[in-house]
Amino acid sequence: MDMITSTRTATAIDPAAPGLLTLVQWLSPAFPTGAFACSHGLETAIADGRLADADAVEHWVADLLRHGSGWQDALLLAAGLAPDADLDALSGLARALATSAERLTETCDQGAAFALTLGQHPPRPLPLALAQAARPLGVPVPVVVALYLNSFATNLVTIATRAVPLGQTRAQAILAALRPLVQSLADRAAAASLDDLASSCFAADLAAMAHETLQPRLFRT
Repeated sequence: MDMITSTRTATAIDPAAPGLLTLVQWLSPAFPTGAFACSHGLETAIADGRLADADAVEHWVADLLRHGSGWQDALLLAAGLAPDADLDALSGLARALATSAERLTETCDQGAAFALTLGQHPPRPLPLALAQAARPLGVPVPVVVALYLNSFATNLVTIATRAVPLGQTRAQAILAALRPLVQSLADRAAAASLDDLASSCFAADLAAMAHETLQPRLFRT
């Protein structure tokens, strides 16, 4: 069995542990977070012809993970998992970091849907809603963040599978290619601080803004 070790606490976790299986359920496409209605601006980039094949989609999603909202969410989630984290302050920071009305709507609506389904916590932006719910599970921080980033990437690739369109085989190849990046970013986020928050995905931010007036469109964001 591989040992999954947190960079904050050296903890091995059984892949069959109830906490891990709960987290996998929460981050699965079947969980009603509202992700099915959100394209994160991807629909605009596809409509503009910027994402015409699998390579372009892979690069776009990888950049979001490394330099954009994927990295910001990873850091916020890791910070929110700390036992003494101020979730109200972090939620305010998450809202302030949203670069457009649609990005703000997306993270807040998904977080509200997540909290409503669990029925235990107040609505927060999605990474902080997950952080609050995941604290008692005992899953190491890098594992929580990796599963979150994998879910983030999966949602975007699923959208591209239908809208580009990509075949299922190429879509799964993209996710497999992104796996080392997801793990690397999760490890980095677990060891980072809020001083490391940054974003430089301007094309994706502009695509999300332009989506507000895109017609016709299938997705809310």
